[in-house]
Amino acid sequence: MTSDPELGDSEDAAARALAAGHLVAFPTETVFGLGADAASPAAVARIFAAKGRPADHPLIVHVSDASLLDALATEVPEYARALAAAFWPGPMTLILPRSADVSDAVTGGQPTVGVRVPSHPTAHRLLQRFEQLGGRGVAAPSANRFGRVSPTTADAVRAELGDMLLPTDVILDGERSQVGIESTIIDCTGPAPVVLRPGSITDEQITAATGLALGEQRSTIRVSGSLPSHYAPHATVLLDERPRPGDGFIALHEHGTPEGVVRLAAPRTVDAYAHELYAALRAADDAGLRRVVAWQPSGGGVAVAVRDRLGRAAHRETPGAEGAQSDE
Repeated sequence: MTSDPELGDSEDAAARALAAGHLVAFPTETVFGLGADAASPAAVARIFAAKGRPADHPLIVHVSDASLLDALATEVPEYARALAAAFWPGPMTLILPRSADVSDAVTGGQPTVGVRVPSHPTAHRLLQRFEQLGGRGVAAPSANRFGRVSPTTADAVRAELGDMLLPTDVILDGERSQVGIESTIIDCTGPAPVVLRPGSITDEQITAATGLALGEQRSTIRVSGSLPSHYAPHATVLLDERPRPGDGFIALHEHGTPEGVVRLAAPRTVDAYAHELYAALRAADDAGLRRVVAWQPSGGGVAVAVRDRLGRAAHRETPGAEGAQSDE
């Protein structure tokens, strides 16, 4: 059971909970996050325990303003600052060499840190108030069990993690996440930006903001959502197949619904596909469906990110395979 502060005082109460070492689930424009004081290894450890997440998987540090970047990172290249100016607040995470103030508990022991400035007004107010109390960032992955579907509503967080949180923890209510998929993650440790996880900030936008061609993925930096199996419901996800009666079905509106199939989402645009995807996958589990067939959107831009999430949701590890899952 979690506490639900009254609206109006909710961000202040949640910020005080963070400062006291408790966990706070909060809405961002991408998905809901599960946050802890990034400067408290004990509080950060509770995130890993609640999610069942391996301790070597790094977390993203959320702050209220790009001006706080230099407190968390060093050797920030000019193209990273150009990206921050163009897309923060917004659904973009920058990977940079970490400062001495960032702990191994947050970075999974890596020499880099992921930093993001979310644009959701509730998240922004929470971070501002926490910083006024002396906080130096909120470490937060997505508020789901390790490797499962990310939540885009407070009710989904309660269903997913309610029995793992304490009465002193807080779930902040807020409108459904606008983007619906996790942030674009960009490696900024080399001479050019490298996209490590696609999101709603696209390759074309990154190139336009920096004037640089994207670099090739060359590093072994561990980031959220980069392992083969992730974003997965309990139902088996199949891609671009003909659905059978009783299957769940996700496809753009232009594709009709075969007889006997449960239509889980019929978005009219690719942006709407991203927005509705996780809610549709959760609806499949709520309905007890065994299979979900998703027809992938074609093209570039956000469609790349949607195909990435669907591919990981559909991935099934072979017996004995290790390292199957990761998350936001």
